[in-house]
Amino acid sequence: MPPAKKRSPPAFVRDFEIYLTSEKGLSLNTLKAYSHDVSLFFGTDGLEKLTQESVIKFLGKLKSQGYKTSSLHRILISLKVMGDFLKREGRIAVNPVRFVASPKLWQLLPEVLSQKEITKLVEAPDPIDFMGARDKAILELLYSSGLRVSELCGLELSDLDDTFIKVRGKGGKERLVPIGKKALDAVDFYITKFRGDIDHKKLFLKLGGKPLSRFEVWKNIKRYAREVGIKKRVSPHTLRHSFATHLLEEGADLRIIQELMGHAHISSTDRYTHVMGQQLRDSFASFHPRFEAPPEASEAS
Repeated sequence: MPPAKKRSPPAFVRDFEIYLTSEKGLSLNTLKAYSHDVSLFFGTDGLEKLTQESVIKFLGKLKSQGYKTSSLHRILISLKVMGDFLKREGRIAVNPVRFVASPKLWQLLPEVLSQKEITKLVEAPDPIDFMGARDKAILELLYSSGLRVSELCGLELSDLDDTFIKVRGKGGKERLVPIGKKALDAVDFYITKFRGDIDHKKLFLKLGGKPLSRFEVWKNIKRYAREVGIKKRVSPHTLRHSFATHLLEEGADLRIIQELMGHAHISSTDRYTHVMGQQLRDSFASFHPRFEAPPEASEAS
């Protein structure tokens, strides 16, 4: 069988290469890098692929494949220049990559599970014994309330009631976080059936009655993720990131999420808008009575 014929890049990518060569005055190495980056992103796809969300997912994928920070930074710049070119040529109305933050974006891209993956993960433990019931309660609680693993391990029996959990966050700050029914049921089952009257104030314990460590929680979650076939790198923090992202997807206010997660500054919560920033902008434009899209700042040539 003859080898498959290599597909040519889309015409707009070739037009971009001509533009770089004739108008930008860049070095040959820079021209090659820009062309490579844009071709790597688009492949044989069309202009509709150039969205903020797809660029962020693309960078996240490259990061997971071991790309260096410097390479990710260059690729993002290449795509921003490409977006400016397409806007200048009238092929798109707005450069969607313009608002993608750099250079620290790849440090702010959390691994997020889909809602289906979350369901598979939290249903992985079989609550027929102490460890199964405990681990199911842990997974439900991490996702239900967006806790840090240190906050989870620090929970005491007295910190729970039927609607809220008292959480001790960073710097000793306390906050009240709602607990969902599924998480509450799982915690109640663990306590009543297996935790019993073990003489320790901490909520989550090992079989011997000692407090569960953060490392043990992390190790157990990775094992459950493998068992249900989740290929992503999963940790306790993954459930916290998924909690925030899914709330945003369902329309929760960013300030409310900030309070729930115990972020001192809104900038910490704002990272999640990078995952679905365009969706938030569209929602805001739809509902705010006086919204007008800001004009794009001109880029220095």
